[in-house]
Order: sequence, then C-alpha cells, then structure tokens
Amino acid sequence: MPLEILRRVALGQDGMVTMSQALAAGLTRHHVRQLCRSGRWTRLSRGCYAPAGQPPDALARRARIRAAVTSLGPGAFAVLDSALALHEIAGPRQSAVHVSVPVDRPRPQRHTDPMLVVHQFTVAPGDVVDVAGVPTTSPLRTVTDMILRLDRYPAVSVLDSALNRGLVTPEDLATAPAIVRGRRGAPAARSHLAEVDGRAQSPLETWSRLRCVDGGVPPDVLQQEVRDGDGHLLGIGDLGWRAARLIAEADGAGPHGTPEALFADRRRQNRLVNAGWRVLRFTWSDALRPDYIPHTVRQAMALTRSRPLR
Repeated sequence: MPLEILRRVALGQDGMVTMSQALAAGLTRHHVRQLCRSGRWTRLSRGCYAPAGQPPDALARRARIRAAVTSLGPGAFAVLDSALALHEIAGPRQSAVHVSVPVDRPRPQRHTDPMLVVHQFTVAPGDVVDVAGVPTTSPLRTVTDMILRLDRYPAVSVLDSALNRGLVTPEDLATAPAIVRGRRGAPAARSHLAEVDGRAQSPLETWSRLRCVDGGVPPDVLQQEVRDGDGHLLGIGDLGWRAARLIAEADGAGPHGTPEALFADRRRQNRLVNAGWRVLRFTWSDALRPDYIPHTVRQAMALTRSRPLR
C-alpha cells in the first residue's frame, strides 16, 4: 500500500518522490535503501528517488531537475538549460543539471553527484517563478542568461522558441539589453537579440534562416501562406521567397518523422507545386553545413530567373 501511494505521488512530481514523503507513507529509511539496492527504485539526488525505477525518458530530465532543486533546500532554483527544459523552450540539452542557491549561504559541494552544477546567481524580484512546483528562473531571465553563454545560432534559436511559444513578448525582449548590460558576453547577446524572429517554429527553421542570411539569400517571409484563387489555404511554407515563388521546408525528425506526417507533407507539397511554387526541403544535416542551404536556394532562384516567360 505505501508503494502504491508513493507511485501516485510520483505521477504529480515528474516521477519523483522524496525521503520525507516515503517516511510519511509508512516506509523506513532501511526499506528505501533496500528498494534502491534491488533496482526497484532509483536514487536521483540526495533524498530524492524515482519509485518506478528509472523514470520514462520524457520525464527523466524533469525528474532529475526537480530532485536536484529539492535536495539543495529552500532558496534553490533551476537555471540555464535546466530552466529551458522546465519551460519547454527549445535549446541545447546538456546532461548536467544546473541549480542556483542563495548567494548568502555557502555553495555546497556534491562530489557524489557529478552531474549537478551549483551556481549562485543574483536575482531580482520576479526573476524566479514556479513551474509545476519547481522554482526556476522566469522565461525572460532564462533566455537572457542563456544568450550570454551561447554562440549565435543556438542563442537565436532559444530566443525564437521563447517568443514563438508566447513565453516572452517583443516588449520583454526590448528590456533584455538592459538586463545583460555589463555582463560578460553582453555585446554578442545584443546582436543575437537583433536577429530574433518568433515566427520560426523550430530551431531547424532558425538555423535554416540564419544560413540563408549569412549566404546572402535571406527569405522575404517566414510561414509563407499559399492560397488558391478562391482564397482557400493550400499550405504554409517555413521560409519563402515570393518573387521567385520559392519555398523552403525545414524537416525536423520530430514533427515530420511519423508516416502520417510524411504523407501530409507530400500532399501539401503537391498542392504548393500545383499552385506554381517550387519547394526545397532541408534537414538538420543540411543546416550543419554552412554553405549547402544558401547554395541550393541560389541555384533554385537562378533557375527561376532563367525560365522563359510563357
């Protein structure tokens, strides 16, 4: 019975329970140690456990973050890419968990938990919010902290994702230069802010756009709508060059990886082609090659210009 109670508790806590909750449910410390030794439970951090063994992949990172924050006690909060994960902002995902503790207490050293990185961030009122019971930096503070540490492409991807999801607004980002002023990396962060475009729906779209910008063929529009003569929507292209009637699609493994998505993509592409648009398709392997996407776009635009008028 105590184990069933704790499994239900874990469902509301990203697959995690604390030692205090285990004791309150009727277990003893010895019983908890036995469960861990047998593999039925997994220790996530000091005093924090996954009662069903290793939590599912979708919950594993959130469970580790929650456990790390909980284990560090009152005043601890998730920061950096751990805060990105809690807010579900697209960005780099490191194996380490980043947590800040109050600046007025000694920074703990966790030699038994090498994947925990403890910081001491100075925060202003409103910089820390609650995400499903886990204290974490606000979306605006999170993205400003991240763009000070990231290179241009991942930094702009983080900003685009937060803006696209409505977690920050253009007005919020207008205050970001003041937030980063005087901090290491501020000049680069300000240039990243100048390139944000919340119409990008994935990091791959951001990377594809930036490759085109760097290659001298910036798209005129993102999320290009194509309609028929009666105004019916035929499809939406990720990047568009209207004069050339050219669309580029960024095909990430997630949204486009199922058979249903593949079939829908093909039907939409047929509608766009029949409406007089050419469609290019790019993947992550393409985006990682600096010259490939802009070169391919230039070739397609040149072919459009060379076609004889009918």
